[in-house]
Amino acid sequence: MPLTEQASDPIQLFADWYARAGRAGIDKPDAMALATSGPEGHADCRMVLLSSFDAHGFVFHTNYQSRKGDELAARAWATLLFWWDPLGYQVRIEGPVEKTSAAESDVYFAGRPRGSQLGAWASAQSRAIGGRADLERALAAREAEFAGRPVPRPPHWGGYRVIPMSLEFWENRDDRLHDRLRYERLDGGTGWSVERLAP
Repeated sequence: MPLTEQASDPIQLFADWYARAGRAGIDKPDAMALATSGPEGHADCRMVLLSSFDAHGFVFHTNYQSRKGDELAARAWATLLFWWDPLGYQVRIEGPVEKTSAAESDVYFAGRPRGSQLGAWASAQSRAIGGRADLERALAAREAEFAGRPVPRPPHWGGYRVIPMSLEFWENRDDRLHDRLRYERLDGGTGWSVERLAP
């Protein structure tokens, strides 16, 4: 749906764009930049993968004890940014963050490749290690521990849901006269306001 046709539901507009990015053959249309705030208020950013989304929010999974996990524990607010080239689409999403339920995290973890499951146990994400050999030894130990049986979800690993309070859609246009629409959640969460922004 082009931005010249103003949609009332930004989640549906995101779904339309996300599907279009998938059909365009874009490598990892689920890749998004996740921005959080460090302990001194400094911005921090990294790429993560979108696990799922719906009207309740946008979900990704990670190690709760990672740097991003520590930052979200201190200030549960984040910004997500999608860039889909060559479509020329950008989407920015801002809002508070909550952990998904243990049951939701269990279901998602169970569907991951076994190697990724073992890696979640082996890696103390964001912590300093002596070398690559340390990581490989940790992985070998977990492979032996869980040999012949399903790998359970580590208690320190799970999902986060970014609850959208603001979504901004940006579409590339000629002469830098890009289209920009910003949706803001209305008080009570029953709907959205929308305004067009200068490029």
